[in-house]
Amino acid sequence: MNFNEFSLIYPSAASRKQHDSGESVPDIDLFTLQELGLLEVFQLKNGDLSQFFTVDAEVMRYRMATFDDMLSCPELTEMLNKLVPILNDINELRRLEADSGDTNDYLSSITEIELYVSSVQALHNGLKDIKDKLKSPAFSALADLVSELAESEYYRELNQKLEELTQRVREIKSVTVGVNLDAQLRPSAAGVLSINSESFKSGDVLDKILRLNFKNDNYTCIANLVPFGKKQSENQKMALSLAFNSAINDIYKASLRSWKRIVQTYVLENTEFLLNLMPEFEFLVRGTQMLQALRNKGCVLTIPDIRPMKERAFVAKNLYNPCVALKIEDEIVPNDITFDEKATIYVLTGPNRGGKSVITCAVGLSQVMMQLGMYVPAESATISPVDGIYTHFPTGAEDTIDKGRLGEECARLGEIFEDVTANSLVLLDESLSSTGSYEASYIAAEVLGGLAHIGCRCLFSTHLHELAAEIDNINARSQASGGVAIDTLVAGIVGEGKRSFRIVRAKPDGKSYARDIAESYGLTYERIMERLQQ
Repeated sequence: MNFNEFSLIYPSAASRKQHDSGESVPDIDLFTLQELGLLEVFQLKNGDLSQFFTVDAEVMRYRMATFDDMLSCPELTEMLNKLVPILNDINELRRLEADSGDTNDYLSSITEIELYVSSVQALHNGLKDIKDKLKSPAFSALADLVSELAESEYYRELNQKLEELTQRVREIKSVTVGVNLDAQLRPSAAGVLSINSESFKSGDVLDKILRLNFKNDNYTCIANLVPFGKKQSENQKMALSLAFNSAINDIYKASLRSWKRIVQTYVLENTEFLLNLMPEFEFLVRGTQMLQALRNKGCVLTIPDIRPMKERAFVAKNLYNPCVALKIEDEIVPNDITFDEKATIYVLTGPNRGGKSVITCAVGLSQVMMQLGMYVPAESATISPVDGIYTHFPTGAEDTIDKGRLGEECARLGEIFEDVTANSLVLLDESLSSTGSYEASYIAAEVLGGLAHIGCRCLFSTHLHELAAEIDNINARSQASGGVAIDTLVAGIVGEGKRSFRIVRAKPDGKSYARDIAESYGLTYERIMERLQQ
């Protein structure tokens, strides 16, 4: 296999090429991920999370096997965490070379190869002892590639040559400099006379006393020049360092020129293979950390049954929101959610802080995690990939009658219709909360009718209980033109205003929610009478 074609998250060069062309990439942008809460968990530095999404079931299964190895063998995470800083150093070295414009920096070439050898060694040491435990095609193939590379005759010769050259360069402790003076004793020319493996002594009396050696030799100064590093500007220090490095480069140019050629034709190519994998390393490490953290909290995870996109399947048993689970100490309440021919669109109503937003995000997160190739936060799941996820969540402004904000909300909702298809997922959370219930219910009914005509899966979490009461009328209109069915979900209350966080498929009872709100603010008749009596 060509090193540069290898990937830990794509099973073949063809699947990688298809992804790079955009053919297998769903429309899931960073704004959607921010609203769902996943960006806060990943916080990638070497890429953005949206670049890892796929609709290819083969790619998802390949990655799930990779994550399975990561979870089963913590040594893999430890190995990748050691490797990434080395690769970052290579990138930084290349950046510095590019900034300086010096393509003949032979000393930097040695440093780069040292880092390359260190990275190969980190991989080889990390994989050889656990090779028999690896089950995923990705890490098994990586172990074979690295073994072939690290145990090859060429690699051994490379190490030997590197050791010889680095020993010569790293043993440099000082240089002897010759300076020509003009008639006024001003420096007119300067050059390096020799490179030494010993450091010069200052020649100060105190230095001689400490060494108990009063004789002068070739490594004892008879007079100090300006003390290096003291009373010098950064530019002066840099100029002096560059001058010495340039001189040393010139001295070793002959022996290092062939070495540079080796770097360009072989080492850089193989380093590129590792550097190209850096975003994959980080994605896998962060994803594994998230999954392991959920397991540590006792949360269940499942490998989903991935169905074809055209089936538009979504059946999740005991689904929960993983981002919320990682933040709270209390046990999280899971729920069952099913999109089918009886209901492709749901209107979810219930009391404030009753779990509506949490389950809405949970549906999106389960879809997102599957299409990243991760386990799904549920006891079991049967899900089809979607070609896009479109969200409309609260903006954080106060819920007031504000025509400006209403216009903005309507504009955002309108944008969804520009891209949504029957194979998309739409998540609406408290949309149209900036206006009165009559206007909001009217607009929401129109939006739901349009989504039903398209046939996409949709979960609309809302405080608009009047809207839920109009579902039969919306269905009658939309199904007459071939639209899918809309049904209602309810976030339950177990009595005295206490939330159950259970989501059930039922018709809403608006009065119970009104009573709940009144109770929470002490505005029931009984509570008012108690206040008056007190």
